[in-house]
Amino acid sequence: QLQLVESGGGLVPPGGSLRLSCAASAITLDSYAVGWFRQVPGKRREGVSCIRVSDNSTKYARSVKGRFTVSRDSATNTVSLQMNNLRPEDTAVYFCAADDLNPCELFDWAYDYWGQGTAVTVSS
Repeated sequence: QLQLVESGGGLVPPGGSLRLSCAASAITLDSYAVGWFRQVPGKRREGVSCIRVSDNSTKYARSVKGRFTVSRDSATNTVSLQMNNLRPEDTAVYFCAADDLNPCELFDWAYDYWGQGTAVTVSS
């Protein structure tokens, strides 16, 4: 069964950058879509970005477009989220999710496989 593990979270000042990684095991991501989501306590999980690994097609939430970039590394079976120009409102627990979707989606209900999350805090 597909297992996902996120890494790369941490504390960063406003305007800083972080790179999150989502490593998959047991199944190759080549035929999957991978989504990145974030959640703040008491709020709904929000779709941030997604990528369809086979054709590199991507989607971004309006709030992160131009600042975040999603990419894949087939050699390591990993999908990354490069986050630049971070803002305090980007503070959240970030999750990656995967499923056999075409195209990828920013709706959390579309995904069956989830990682455990990694915390991102943007603060001075």
